[in-house]
Amino acid sequence: MDSFDFGAIAQAMPFLLKGLAFSLQLTASSFLGGLVLGVALALVRHLRVPVLAPLATGYVTLMRAIPLIMVLFWFFFLAPMLIMWVTGAPRPVPIGPVYTAFITFAMFEAAYYAEIIRAGLNAVPKGQYEACRALSMSTAKSYWLVILPQVLRSVSPILLTQTIILFQDTALVYVLSITDLLGAASKIAQRDSRLVELYLTVAAMYLVICAAASQVVAYIRKRNTRAAHA
Repeated sequence: MDSFDFGAIAQAMPFLLKGLAFSLQLTASSFLGGLVLGVALALVRHLRVPVLAPLATGYVTLMRAIPLIMVLFWFFFLAPMLIMWVTGAPRPVPIGPVYTAFITFAMFEAAYYAEIIRAGLNAVPKGQYEACRALSMSTAKSYWLVILPQVLRSVSPILLTQTIILFQDTALVYVLSITDLLGAASKIAQRDSRLVELYLTVAAMYLVICAAASQVVAYIRKRNTRAAHA
């Protein structure tokens, strides 16, 4: 500990916070995009929409069966070639690491959110669906006004837990040379030869954020339990 340099941490903190801001932006964007796409996938499967339901099932199965880092590499290297083929461009159209990260994370998380939402849809009492039909509500109106609000409220702790995992997974964008929290720490640590200080600091930051988020999840779960027994 005699050689532990707290000054190096203080000097690196502005750059680390910049990396943290990107990690949080990626988490928020992936949560919103993944949730919207996940709800759509879950509804398509729950309603057994012809043609689309098998496609949605295949998409969810594929995304949940392969590592996220492989999806990142696939999108980063293959998407430019696919765009070239579709548009007839003379050479691959680069997407860039940042767009790759935002799009890939949303697509990947959508598969997990879809399964969570679908489980919530299956848990809704049949009486809720029958009540909507008795009121002559359309399918879209029934799900939008009655079913989905109940589902999102009941599965919110699981959704937030998955989002905590998502925040941790944002460290994978380091392989694309993006300056997220881990990437910022790695760059400074290697430049200043302060690997222990910087990596311990980043680990502590992840610990504090994830622990705080877990407490929020626990509070929401208790609140939902009390509401269910009220």
